[in-house]
Amino acid sequence: MEKTILITGVSGNLGQAIARRFAADNYFIAGSFVPNDRAVPGIPDAQLGKYTVDLLNEQDAGDFVANVIKERGTIDAAVLTVGGFAMGAVAATSSADILKQYRLNFETAYHVARPVFLQMLQQKQGRIFLVGARPGLSAAQSENMVAYGLSKSLLFRLADMLNLEAKGTQVVTSVIAPSTLDTPQNRASMPDADFSKWVSPDAIAEIIHFYCTEAGAAIREPLIKIYGDS
Repeated sequence: MEKTILITGVSGNLGQAIARRFAADNYFIAGSFVPNDRAVPGIPDAQLGKYTVDLLNEQDAGDFVANVIKERGTIDAAVLTVGGFAMGAVAATSSADILKQYRLNFETAYHVARPVFLQMLQQKQGRIFLVGARPGLSAAQSENMVAYGLSKSLLFRLADMLNLEAKGTQVVTSVIAPSTLDTPQNRASMPDADFSKWVSPDAIAEIIHFYCTEAGAAIREPLIKIYGDS
């Protein structure tokens, strides 16, 4: 039976790379889109489920997962790429700024991770990948990124809690912690940087795919650092 991977933000740089890699392995891609953005070049329409979802709305996100389960029966893997970024030291960061980053980086993930996790517990197998960041791992890395670092740090704790609840099953939650992604947007915003030290979305997609293969099935690592040369 054709396997299914759920990807939030599938039309983004990382989402597209993951979708292409798994489509090449004959997975069905169930992807969340924002309104008026329904394209993932290179993937046949028959292999891509397109869902317009407000991930900030828990009910809408839950309905998205429920619809995928109804249509596909199982969810073999899920990669939750949606999030946001903001600069700001403590002096420039209000509680409202923290709440905004919390909603963008944690709630959008939790609203999908929870129902996916519950489905995978019933299946007794499945892989969930949350997209963290280096600033979420340490205070030193989150200097001048207070709200962003705080919000991303919660994803690492969430993975630990999900793995604790899933003990005794083949349900594993991992957090990808990449350094700077090599995307057109990042190149435009940091034109003087050494792009060769950045991590390509395709490289991350390849790593995620390996964790979902039979060869990677025995790996239960909750933290996957992908730093390239930086």
